[in-house]
Amino acid sequence: MLLFFVVSVAAQHTATHRDSIKSLEEVTIKSATKNKIETEMKMAISVDEFLSSSANISFIKRGAYAWEPLLNNMSTERSTLTIDGMHIFGACTDKMDPITSYVESNNLATIDIKSGQEGNMHGSTVAGSIDLKRKSTAFSENALWKGTYQSGFEFNNKQFFNLGNVSFSSQKWVADGSISYRKAENYSDGNDDEVNHSQFKKFNSSLGLAYKTSDLSSVRVEAIFDMAKDVGYPALPMDLWLSRAVIASASYKLLFEKGLVKVWDSKVYFNAIEHYMDDTTRPENLVHMDMPGWSTTYGLLSRINLKKEQYSSEIQLNAYDNLSIAEMRMYPQDRSERTMFAYSWPWVTTRYAGLSMNNVWEISEKSQVNVGGSLGINYNYSKYIDFNWIFHPGAPQEKTRFLPSLNAGYIFDSNQFNFSIGTGYGHRAPSVSEGYGYYIYNSFDRYDYIGNPNLKNEISYEANAAAGFKTDKLSVQGKINYFYIQNYIIGRILSMGSPMNYQSVGVKGYTSLDYATLLNMSLNATYDILPHLHWNGVLTYARGMDDNGGNLPFIRPLSYQTSLHFMHKNFGIQTSINGDFEQIHYSPEYGEDETPSYTIWNISADYSFKINRMKAVVQVGAENILNEYYSTYADWGNIPRMGRNIFTSLKVNL
Repeated sequence: MLLFFVVSVAAQHTATHRDSIKSLEEVTIKSATKNKIETEMKMAISVDEFLSSSANISFIKRGAYAWEPLLNNMSTERSTLTIDGMHIFGACTDKMDPITSYVESNNLATIDIKSGQEGNMHGSTVAGSIDLKRKSTAFSENALWKGTYQSGFEFNNKQFFNLGNVSFSSQKWVADGSISYRKAENYSDGNDDEVNHSQFKKFNSSLGLAYKTSDLSSVRVEAIFDMAKDVGYPALPMDLWLSRAVIASASYKLLFEKGLVKVWDSKVYFNAIEHYMDDTTRPENLVHMDMPGWSTTYGLLSRINLKKEQYSSEIQLNAYDNLSIAEMRMYPQDRSERTMFAYSWPWVTTRYAGLSMNNVWEISEKSQVNVGGSLGINYNYSKYIDFNWIFHPGAPQEKTRFLPSLNAGYIFDSNQFNFSIGTGYGHRAPSVSEGYGYYIYNSFDRYDYIGNPNLKNEISYEANAAAGFKTDKLSVQGKINYFYIQNYIIGRILSMGSPMNYQSVGVKGYTSLDYATLLNMSLNATYDILPHLHWNGVLTYARGMDDNGGNLPFIRPLSYQTSLHFMHKNFGIQTSINGDFEQIHYSPEYGEDETPSYTIWNISADYSFKINRMKAVVQVGAENILNEYYSTYADWGNIPRMGRNIFTSLKVNL
């Protein structure tokens, strides 16, 4: 059961004849406003922290920076992560640079999360899709300038940040710009012990320019530059020296006043990522290693929207070409001599082209049917296939796969009750690491991993349902989904080969289980206790098993969150309690151990005021007030989480 935070908007619908004139007592206008990337508890929030507020997303943490998002309790290989629909692939074999690490909260408008095969519009997937949507100012009748500045400090890790935005709009031109900088030192855990190698520095900037070519068309060019330096990973044997990303796109949008086609939106894009992991800050390592990586992607995205009476449809073409390269270089204590070199990603090219379609029929004002699907072609080519032939002699240097997908659902929504049911079927191709990885060290279970070019497609069968009830004060929503995944890809110990990393205990090869199953459930409730006092509660549960009834790794135990939010005039105060129950369904085979339960208490308060014509908000709060020492099921190597953290922030809208 996937949980999304529920936003309820009540409206009265009065049936009228087409040619009649009638006085309406009340009219409610629903507009597609853009969500702020913040929560009630914390205004100055990172992208990772914002995503973690959604109950169907959890994170694997290897430090304080660049968490790996798990959608539906599945690793990033099984989900599609995009920025405005653009495919971007990390350059780190250890997955230390998920796409979420290359944006900042101040250059995003909202994050679109789709579960399971509902996320196939952006390509083949099993878990679903996460699309990070950037801010884009609309054209305006008069020249208009807007700006936002936000600054703050977090005491535990001495993190200081500055976030700035500026925009200009007129009848013909629009410009959007953002800049941000964060710097943090090592944080302290609940025992007030410093967690070494948990510092980071991050700089991010973006620019967008749009020009209205006619009353119904416009062109737009956009770019993001992101750089992180001196990033420590306490759960790994090495740190990040430098990560850089350039993400650029040019798009054309055309609206239609008449006919079946309403919108045509096309985009070409390019992104290049470089990522340099090394252990020069770890003198205790007997053998030093550098792991640089590069990822370059060219892509095309074209979408049309159709609308006729009760029928609407979206058709989308996705195509991209990606080259992934990763190296592994070993040195003795004297770094002037190199003792070993290998390609952990042996120049792997991935080309993908897919056509997706989603259709909606509004059967009545209260119910609708959704039917969608996609067909993709995935091509891989490994330049240095010799590395894979060591373990898989004669494996093909190139491979083409067909990736079909189907999904269907029914939704019923009345004034007080809502219900939905759906199903899905889809394929995904193995990732670059799963298919072609060579001696990729996993510090969680301490094995070197070997890819297998002969792996079959993963095939997912999915069922989902949701039901909810709401009144003027109370809202309750429950969701559940179930995945049956054939050819489930996971690592198993190989009888041949010896570890290359001196810290490894053996070698594992990616292989396919006959199947695996995964169940997700959630329950969300909100209640307006008083006009200015609101309560929210969330309960989630997940269970994952392999074909032998064993536990899958990184499956979240029973977890909960409850919060109170009080607002009056310009003042607001909120408090929350969240935690996990004991992780009893862990998997020793994949390096997991039992993690105890924990409970965390947070509180914050904010005040809004004006400075001349400027609106400002100041916030003060504390996370983990009781300074509890804890680590969760998803903390790599059981690294402890941050202890008590007092934070402050100031936001000014110019």
